[in-house]
Amino acid sequence: MPVITHIEDLRVLAQKRVPRMFYDYADSGSWTESTYRANSEDFQKIKLRQRVAINMENRSTASTMIGQKVAMPVAIAPTGLTGMQCADGEIKAANAAKKFGIPFTLSTMSICSIEDVAQETGGHPFWFQLYVMKDRNYIERLIDRAKAANCSALVLTLDLQIIGQRHKDLINGLSAPPKPTLTNIINMATKVRWGLGMLGTRRHGFGNIVGHVKGVENMGSLSEWTSKQFDPALSWNDVEWIKKRWGGKLILKGIQDVEDARLAVDSGADALIVSNHGGRQLDGAPSSITALPAIVDAVGSQIEVHMDGGIRSGQDVLKARALGARGTYIGRAFLYGLGAMGEAGVTKALEIIHKELDLTMAFCGHTNIEKVDLGILLPGTYPQ
Repeated sequence: MPVITHIEDLRVLAQKRVPRMFYDYADSGSWTESTYRANSEDFQKIKLRQRVAINMENRSTASTMIGQKVAMPVAIAPTGLTGMQCADGEIKAANAAKKFGIPFTLSTMSICSIEDVAQETGGHPFWFQLYVMKDRNYIERLIDRAKAANCSALVLTLDLQIIGQRHKDLINGLSAPPKPTLTNIINMATKVRWGLGMLGTRRHGFGNIVGHVKGVENMGSLSEWTSKQFDPALSWNDVEWIKKRWGGKLILKGIQDVEDARLAVDSGADALIVSNHGGRQLDGAPSSITALPAIVDAVGSQIEVHMDGGIRSGQDVLKARALGARGTYIGRAFLYGLGAMGEAGVTKALEIIHKELDLTMAFCGHTNIEKVDLGILLPGTYPQ
């Protein structure tokens, strides 16, 4: 086992252990991938102010997100097909998050179902991410299932009314079910660790959909259904309807523009996530970290502002916090850990990010994450 020092080590290991089509699904963006790259590259442009001779004892990274206590201002982001990075991936990630003391968010397009995750985590509260489909009856039942599973927040994704083109998925033949091309078969056969895990689980389809929609009883019928179901007519009226149906904490994901941020406030949501879907939708959109400050300035006093996109270290978390994000989300960072080492890999990713966050905060002269502000950043290096 190699020495794991940072998230990049986990990425390299995941690339070796996960079949190419599933690794590429997680680690890619749309079109030229310019926004995907900018999400992480723009963090690196932001420089920190090092302070010295300050008492660094008794440090705390504890905070809250939508009123819920968190060990650090980080949540696991909803990611589709998590259970194809590693067998029962959603369950393993949820358990790692539970033990670490941060929220786990389950995707609508997960392999393990809402009920699977609830059962295998002992009824521990987790968050559920919702895509809006044309079949509103199905959406109502999905919301009710999330309530029954003790989900403590609903994360409504607004930026996937239509799906951006991801070239790697087309090249790899990624579909539901995956196309059994000779190249894919040969590649999967070389991933012995991954294959043995998949043989040991019954969860191979989209657990929140198969068996819960009339006429969708297998992966073949699922493909036809999903291709027609993402709703391009989604509007703010639907947000109002979903909020009323849900009745609990509501987070709106996919906000990139100040005008939309103001509409999010008007909707009565509890939080918004500044997000470009990991660079997987509109290529050429700004990175999340550069979009964050204007949104914080416009609505930060009216709604809790979170962000995702490009976070690969605890330093990134600290920079986002300094720029006004109450909470952050990691997607690829935890997926690398999951693909590399299963639940232990997710735990390792969280430990790495936490240690980097804790030490960097101290080097910048702070011992409490709640008191971190723009003062830790070098003027002229951060977006405004």
